[in-house]
Amino acid sequence: MKAIWTILLLIASNVFMTFAWYGHLKLQEMKISSNWPLIAIILFSWGVAFFEYCAQVPANRIGFTENGGPFNLMQLKIIQEVISLTVFTILATVMFKGQPLQWNHFAAFLCLILAVFFVFLK
Repeated sequence: MKAIWTILLLIASNVFMTFAWYGHLKLQEMKISSNWPLIAIILFSWGVAFFEYCAQVPANRIGFTENGGPFNLMQLKIIQEVISLTVFTILATVMFKGQPLQWNHFAAFLCLILAVFFVFLK
């Protein structure tokens, strides 16, 4: 059950992270934040990133083997990276219509899947 909670929290964390890092670009595209000063954009992103950390920190604590979780540190990081790029790809293709997926993106995902496979090898 800890593995499931860890992964769900990592997914939630990465949704917030993607919005914190790239959401302001969508706001600018929509002409909402075009006139905001840079400090306002930074504060907006930090505000969103707060919720990322509210999910990321518990995910790592729950999932880490030293705390009774099923994943070692390397496994947690690789899982997080795969989730991060998957969430980013989904949100980027939905939010930014001019960002098509190409063959090399799929090749990169295959490499990530292989990374997960190798990190779990004993």
